[in-house]
Amino acid sequence: MARFQLPASLRETRNYVDGEFIATGRTFDNICPVDGSVLAQVHEADQAVVDRAIAAARRAVQGKWGALSMGRRADYLHQVAHVIERRFDEFLAAEVADTGRPLSQARQLDVYRGIHNLRTFADLGRYAHSEFYETQLADGSNLINYVKRKPLGVVASISPWNLPLLSLTWKAAPALICGNGVVCKPSEETPSSATLLAEAFAEVGVPAGAFNVIHGFGAGSAGALLAAHPGIDAMTFTGESSTGAAIMKTVAEGVKEVSFELGGKNAAVVFDDADFDAAVDGVLRSSFTNAGQVCLCSERVYVQAPIFECFVAALKAKTQALKVGWPDEPEVFMGSLISRSHRDKVLSYFELAKREGATVVCGGEVPRFGDARDQGAFVLPTIWTGLSDGARTVTEEIFGPVCHIAPFDTEEEVIARVNNSAYGLASSIWTSNLARAHRVAPRLDVGIVWINTWFSRDLRTPFGGTKLSGIGREGGQFSLDFYSSISNICIRI
Repeated sequence: MARFQLPASLRETRNYVDGEFIATGRTFDNICPVDGSVLAQVHEADQAVVDRAIAAARRAVQGKWGALSMGRRADYLHQVAHVIERRFDEFLAAEVADTGRPLSQARQLDVYRGIHNLRTFADLGRYAHSEFYETQLADGSNLINYVKRKPLGVVASISPWNLPLLSLTWKAAPALICGNGVVCKPSEETPSSATLLAEAFAEVGVPAGAFNVIHGFGAGSAGALLAAHPGIDAMTFTGESSTGAAIMKTVAEGVKEVSFELGGKNAAVVFDDADFDAAVDGVLRSSFTNAGQVCLCSERVYVQAPIFECFVAALKAKTQALKVGWPDEPEVFMGSLISRSHRDKVLSYFELAKREGATVVCGGEVPRFGDARDQGAFVLPTIWTGLSDGARTVTEEIFGPVCHIAPFDTEEEVIARVNNSAYGLASSIWTSNLARAHRVAPRLDVGIVWINTWFSRDLRTPFGGTKLSGIGREGGQFSLDFYSSISNICIRI
């Protein structure tokens, strides 16, 4: 028997459309990346299923769901969060089996954040207030203006495989609290938690059509069908920059609203006045959490010259001490990559780095376990030095447990090097000089800058990137604005 199992209801992973779980005539394997075992058969949505989901979402917006008060919709989202909490172990098992990440990370990154997303946006919606202005005209008469938020319509959401439940709820929760109907397509690599979430929506009685899940691939499958459908009003997508560009071209003809969170080649900057141990631990986390498969991970690390050699040695020692293995083993920090095909991509960069002249500080190979894990998708966490800023390994997103460390001398130099990237999602700065932190952070051309921390989030703040890292901002009021049709109502008194 395979070591990892899904909840029984997911062995045949079906689409959830208009309040019903439906099968289709074509299925594909959901494969566990830890040991290569087949977890389930997933039913791929065809054109008819996509049409049905979008029609159901439209009816929900125009009917019961769209007509509910913000407070009542918030109640539903809180109830869904409660179901996830009650079935926490099932969601945890689904995330670990699908992604291969350690239990501890799946617990904190995905399932907890999925609950938190639902509750946070429920409360943000419940207590949101509209803008109100009083104006006196030249003739002495008065105006009052107020802003009215209405459902945008049918929101299509395509979420990635790296943080499945977190990403899906990050988009679905604000879209739903605003009264929209949502059609979600999770990654074909990680269909399980989305289907469990659909079970939670069904259990609490959320009106049919408000929340729908369709399964399939991108090009030539459910993803492309969803993006090209004339019945959607907005598209929100998290994934690769090239895929985002293709989707943008598809939806442009219909002038659809878009919000894209795309790739990153994020930089960590360590100044010589940083708390050395905290910086080493922070870069360790930001480079290798979830096997480097987080869009916010640091693949470029710049360390001020006086501490460069010591920093490389310290990070090497801590990286080599990381435990890589079964996700349910105690103290495991890193599990497998998402798939063997993705591992092939990462391994191709291991070879490219060598050809480009990198010094392999540690890692750079596939571990051998002598058991079923050898059929999985593991690599060792890897550190390089010695590459130029123009090397492909330094400029292209790898999305694996890798980082390249380079020395720098001055603030001006490192700001220019960080910004010399086609991406602009996130950066982190490690320094004990508060003035320096405030001076450098605003000059980095990225959507978020962390100072002496990484991956910390307040869900009320804006999130998104610049350049190839995306378009638009979500989080807090920014999400409520994006997922709403906003009108101004002007009254002359």
